[in-house]
Amino acid sequence: MPNLKLQGSRALNVIPSNNTNIPMPSVIVSDVTTSTVTDKLVDSTKNFISLGVQIGDIVYNTTSSVAAKVTNVDSATQLSLNADIMVSSDSYILYSGTNISGSIEPCVLYVGVGGDLEVTTAGGDLVTFIGISSGTFLPIHVIKVNTGTTATDIIALW
Repeated sequence: MPNLKLQGSRALNVIPSNNTNIPMPSVIVSDVTTSTVTDKLVDSTKNFISLGVQIGDIVYNTTSSVAAKVTNVDSATQLSLNADIMVSSDSYILYSGTNISGSIEPCVLYVGVGGDLEVTTAGGDLVTFIGISSGTFLPIHVIKVNTGTTATDIIALW
């Protein structure tokens, strides 16, 4: 069997989510929310319009390890999300949802701690890899790691 040669140039820790894809590792902004509104990210210290936030960008709530997609830029300080993941004082990172050409860039995965891995492939197939060992590279083009995943410490590589 030939050796797989993986030479990633970008990497991102993955938060499994059924409602959003793995973001590109291009950070738009990171900060802390300033108030709680259902299905919104509110940060009165930022101007999301001047930062170039777009529908489809992805928010990682790093306080509670959940993710959501931006569905609307409501104002300079408020974004609508496809899930209710933010409360006041939660830390977040806002990533670009697409690459420079505007498409979703599939990645390969590294699994730090083994378990089952439920993913959506670049072709749109939902599959579960059972019993992935710790320290495994998965050479499948993936766009999403779903919450049915029991493996942890997953890193996306491009």
